[in-house]
Amino acid sequence: MTTQSSFALRGRNPDVLTCIANLSNDEVFTPPEFANRMLDTLADAWAADHGGADLWADRSVRFLDPCAKSGVFLREITGRLTHGLAAAMPSLEERVGHILTQQVFGIGITRMTSLLARRSLYCSKHAQGEHSVARGFATDDGNVWYQRTEHAWDGGRCAHCGASQRTLDRGETLESHAYAFIHTDNVRARVAELFGGDMQFDVIIGNPPYQLDDGGFGASAVPIYHQFVRQAQSLDPRFLTMVIPSRWLFGGRGLDEFRQDMLADSRLRHIVDYADSRHVFQSVDVAGGICYFLWNRDNPGECCVVEYDGEMTVSQCVRPLLEPGADVFIRHSGAIPILRKVMQVETGGQTLALPPEKRFDRQVSSQKPFGLRTFYRGTSKSSSPEDILVLQSGGRAWMPRADVTIGRDLIDQWKVFTSKSSSEHAGQMDKNGQRKVLSRSGVLPPGSAVTETYILLGTYDDEVTARNCFSYVTTRLFRFLLIARSSAQDLARSAYSFVPIQDFSKAWTDEDLYAKYGLDSNEIAYIETLIRPMDPADA
Repeated sequence: MTTQSSFALRGRNPDVLTCIANLSNDEVFTPPEFANRMLDTLADAWAADHGGADLWADRSVRFLDPCAKSGVFLREITGRLTHGLAAAMPSLEERVGHILTQQVFGIGITRMTSLLARRSLYCSKHAQGEHSVARGFATDDGNVWYQRTEHAWDGGRCAHCGASQRTLDRGETLESHAYAFIHTDNVRARVAELFGGDMQFDVIIGNPPYQLDDGGFGASAVPIYHQFVRQAQSLDPRFLTMVIPSRWLFGGRGLDEFRQDMLADSRLRHIVDYADSRHVFQSVDVAGGICYFLWNRDNPGECCVVEYDGEMTVSQCVRPLLEPGADVFIRHSGAIPILRKVMQVETGGQTLALPPEKRFDRQVSSQKPFGLRTFYRGTSKSSSPEDILVLQSGGRAWMPRADVTIGRDLIDQWKVFTSKSSSEHAGQMDKNGQRKVLSRSGVLPPGSAVTETYILLGTYDDEVTARNCFSYVTTRLFRFLLIARSSAQDLARSAYSFVPIQDFSKAWTDEDLYAKYGLDSNEIAYIETLIRPMDPADA
């Protein structure tokens, strides 16, 4: 005769979920400690909305993780409910049975993660297994559902998630990465089909896959985390909380509509932002950082924004998600009064919108200013008087002038350039918590061009004006205004829209700019705490 394991045995040390490796950069396991931070935020909001009531003492609340991987959210919720319901349900066996069958539900994103989630929740990869702490299930899946789902191919792309058929239509022996929660036109009917009946969830929580690994790689890969958020909202839970990349706040491919809707939604009540994702996921660097949010259906209002620098809280304040004149979220709360002072001088108002003629981004080039792709390679030596210098990934080389297909009128001008995106070293904080922001930058003479690795920040007829512009680019205030608008890793033309154009008949220093905009000692200290010095001569 076999006996079932006690649920209390789950408290053994060390916690296995702190030891397992991530599947990939788009399927990242949530550390238990971080999952509990999210649950604390949720519990505080529940108490505020319910007269101080304890969420974990309510036997009627239903929880769903629609993108279960390690099962950490379901496990930690179950542990909290097991403690919180002890007074109302003294029998441990009855209490755990009720929680596991009536309160916690999950949808696995792959077969492997569904087994792992069940192991975390039921202490067995099968809900009916001999070591399972669950009782009362009719199937081995329990309340953690998984079945292979296929993409809906339409013209070479999935109609639901946009995946490439060429990359992910690879047979039944490999994972399809067609996640069930977002591969449906009616998610409410889909959830009812999975779990039976009209399932209404009070809380939806999770860490969804971030992007599709369909050959896009890195920043150009297709994000999908926003689709999980939208589907969860359509289920109309009381609370929704998810951990997702922070770059949705400032940019991101295909995220414009999602960003506009979320930042205009007064039910988004809490954002906790980590500029460096390695303070959450030690082995994974997510460009632009990581955040989690709390969406509260029944209690709209302004948002509490918390910034973290490592384990230290940089700031916490309640403020609008969109400042007047801004079309993106201002990541650093301390940047807002500085931006207002800059705009006051430039526009005479408090709006964070510069008029077009004063915006630095109007003189920033588009990608591929000379039509040269990143992989273009010149030659190490000049073979003709008509050859021109080309700045390419990996250094300088020579190329025939005739290879330039666009921007030919810029070849013989002085050019201020910078890398299109921050390098890892430039975009991330150093040991002092400072960023360089810009990577390789400088001034190129006439008879030169760049590949799409670089963009142009200005073109001029003479060297003096070009170098005066570059002196402005290397100031701390210039680079501070960049990170106020972007994640400091995505430096497209729009990242420069908070930066005003200056008079480039003279060189600029930070002291000149601080005086022009009337910044006080605290504001100057704030800028210089975030931004590392950059010497124009060494750039």
